[in-house]
Amino acid sequence: MSKGVIKKVAGPLVIAEGMRDANMSDVVRVSSQRLIGEIIEIHGDQASIQVYEETSGLGPGEPVESTGVPMSVELGPGLIGSIYDGIQRPLDDIMKVTGGNLLNRGVEVPSLKRERKWDFQPSASAGEMVSGGDILGTVQETEVVNHKIMVPPGMKGTLTAIYPGEHTVEDTVAVITDEKGKEHPVSLMQRWPVRRGRPYQKKLSPEMPLVTGQRVIDTLFPIAKGGVAAVPGPFGSGKTVVQHQLAKWADADIVVYIGCGERGNEMTDVLNEFPELKDPKTGKSLMARTVLIANTSDMPVAAREASIYTGITIAEYFRDMGYSVALMADSTSRWAEALREMSGRLEEMPGEEGYPAYLGSRLAQFYERAGRVISLGKDGREGALSVIGAVSPAGGDTSEPVTQATLRIVKVFWSLDSDLAYKRHFPAINWLSSYSLYVDTLEKWFNAQVEENWTGMRAQIMRLLQEEAELNEIVQLVGMDALSAPDRLKLEAARSIREDFLHQNAFHETDTYTSLNKQYRMMELILDYYKKAGEALAAGVAIERLVALPVRENIGRFKYVDEAEVEEAFRKTETLLDDQLRDELGRKEDF
Repeated sequence: MSKGVIKKVAGPLVIAEGMRDANMSDVVRVSSQRLIGEIIEIHGDQASIQVYEETSGLGPGEPVESTGVPMSVELGPGLIGSIYDGIQRPLDDIMKVTGGNLLNRGVEVPSLKRERKWDFQPSASAGEMVSGGDILGTVQETEVVNHKIMVPPGMKGTLTAIYPGEHTVEDTVAVITDEKGKEHPVSLMQRWPVRRGRPYQKKLSPEMPLVTGQRVIDTLFPIAKGGVAAVPGPFGSGKTVVQHQLAKWADADIVVYIGCGERGNEMTDVLNEFPELKDPKTGKSLMARTVLIANTSDMPVAAREASIYTGITIAEYFRDMGYSVALMADSTSRWAEALREMSGRLEEMPGEEGYPAYLGSRLAQFYERAGRVISLGKDGREGALSVIGAVSPAGGDTSEPVTQATLRIVKVFWSLDSDLAYKRHFPAINWLSSYSLYVDTLEKWFNAQVEENWTGMRAQIMRLLQEEAELNEIVQLVGMDALSAPDRLKLEAARSIREDFLHQNAFHETDTYTSLNKQYRMMELILDYYKKAGEALAAGVAIERLVALPVRENIGRFKYVDEAEVEEAFRKTETLLDDQLRDELGRKEDF
């Protein structure tokens, strides 16, 4: 254990001398207040330490002590439903210690509750050969999550003892004897360094979508299970609301939500809403499958840098159990700002806009930890970790370094548009500038699992929206009356796609989530209207009458139909459409 003294303090950066025996990434305790820090640079016997707490009042000559272990998180029962700060300290326990909302310095609280007992049910038996990733047993953590206790990676040997029953996270529940006859006790909890990705057997290609229930995402710009997406957008365009929606409704077993340098009231919304919301799949509270990491803008800057890694390590742990995990990082721009601040303090050569030269590689390291994998262990469990990162470019300028570095890595770009947000169009995802590179790989899944012409309908909707943008330019120059009747019908169909399909009310109990079958039926109604109205137009029915058909109200209100009544409502609306068009054709013949 290396001990040194403070030489220099520059905000969250502390330089200590006498640290020759310390290693990179070691956790250190700074001063007599025992502030948590991490070594990020070593020169001779001088170590540069990134302190994860407020450093005001520190001065040269104060002691620094290395713990000799890298920055790690505790992984075990008790994670679900917890709210942590950026370095995995539970906020509720800190409050008990400090007696208030303020984060006092130097508070040491364990990440997992030590006194709580968990009922351990073994699934392996003594005498079995086990290795890293094998399941020893389970703990029913919440009503929804069955927590699998795994052999830590890198451990291998014969299981010589296993103890069922009530245990705390530190109790020994199994003993593994290696080839040399050395005994290794295994507890319910394991530690893992945050900056190192957890190992797996094999990475799989992303072939199935992460269904979110958000129509613009699932239909036009889908994300695959194990995929990565970026949500850039200016202030007030709805990044956090999109992140909340995905956290609530995405087809994932576990959700890890990281509030990284965002406003405190946004995290408050999460804390107030999630316990009350019912999960559509289980009917239980959403908090029963959620881990929250809150490192808001008023908390120490350096801890933002750690919060992203803390979150993704917890997510990888649940992925290794064979669960599908969705991670929301809101926002990676604030994380990049913490990097920039530290880089400036270290007096490194700045890159573009003052960000460090290694911004792109750090972002890539983070996003590359996502994916669909075969976990370690003899049963070959399949787990997926999908990462959705929000980016907050200053002034909505997506050409800035953080957005550009993110877009080089991710495969889905949901471009939020402030003009759409001001028009109250939610989600404000611009359908002309967004893209998804998973569309081709997911085509087979959608056509097989939902309907065989899903991809064809999606292409038709995209085409109508692009043609609308071109026609709108003409309308602005010469007015609507200059357009031909087919072009006017095209504009009406595109307006119906925008207002009835793409616009979704996050606060309406039915509209907030739409199943894939209902999304398909909505597309089918809009495109059927366009096709059949086009045929009636060719037969001589006036465009004004086709635009004013009463059935269009039914098509517009279809999104508020309950899931159980979708098929019946679809048949009724189709019949109404056919009847009203027949009447219009009959009326034309009467004249």
